[in-house]
Amino acid sequence: MSGEARRTRRPLPVLRALASLGLLAGVLWWIEPRALIAAFGAPAPAWLALALAIGVLQTALSAWRWQLTAGRLGAPLGFAHALREYYLASFLNQILPGGVMGDAARAWRHASLPGTARDAAWQAVVIERGAGQLALLLVVVASVLAAPALQVVPGRLGDAVDLRGLPWMGVLAVLALVATALAGRTRTALRSLASATRQALLGRAVLLRQLLASLLIVASYVAVWLCCMRMSGLATPPAQAAALVPWVLLAMAIPLSVAGWGIREGAAALVWQAAGLDAAEGVAASVSYGVVVLLSTLPGALALRRHEPGARSTAEATPTCRADGP
Repeated sequence: MSGEARRTRRPLPVLRALASLGLLAGVLWWIEPRALIAAFGAPAPAWLALALAIGVLQTALSAWRWQLTAGRLGAPLGFAHALREYYLASFLNQILPGGVMGDAARAWRHASLPGTARDAAWQAVVIERGAGQLALLLVVVASVLAAPALQVVPGRLGDAVDLRGLPWMGVLAVLALVATALAGRTRTALRSLASATRQALLGRAVLLRQLLASLLIVASYVAVWLCCMRMSGLATPPAQAAALVPWVLLAMAIPLSVAGWGIREGAAALVWQAAGLDAAEGVAASVSYGVVVLLSTLPGALALRRHEPGARSTAEATPTCRADGP
């Protein structure tokens, strides 16, 4: 990378951190702090333990999906290695701007293992995360088709954005345009990724496993959100919230903040209000969710301390057979 490119990239983490702060400030301007505090009811700590337990299963299933994807591309991983790396990546995604730096780091570490094709390692991470977003999009569409009451939500989203919400929505729109401009890829890289996607995601031998794993992971995210609501004593009916949470999670895919902070709260406020619910409760649930997700990734901090690149990782990362073997 040239010196000019490095100088261009250097301010991006700061801009993403500022974006989170700006969006959170916009949400608090729209949803008064007193209304947000009033949304919390009697706390129920037992739900925190359940949310963290679901988080363990979620990370294990995500690591298995990564192992499956990498194996299909000829870059096999041992499950224990994949689990440790996934925890580490999740932790880094929570503390570094952008929400994707941890994934980039695990792709880089995988690619650095002897005998691992660099392109396959990077493509495995991109496809694995893409499978999750595809499943999330399917859940959003299914929720609209299954619940006629939700079909009015897209139309109400525009009405939900009043003049007080325009400042942070404007910031979000500008940042989205910047991200689009920075997300270009060469035609050759896109063709290679398309071929890898057909092999590791859309192939007949793997599509069902990928889809089931990804849908279960999305369900676990929704379950953690509902646990956070019960933990915080929020009054939003769980059945209604379960149909709205995927919309908020979809907004979090925009890598323009720190761990989704700001974007997640803004999306929750909009979606809750568009559904005719209390926007303050949506924001309160989002804040609780953000804290619980951070806690669930703390094992990654231990993996960061224990991580030793080189032969120790190589031996564990290379199984005796491919993950997609017969």
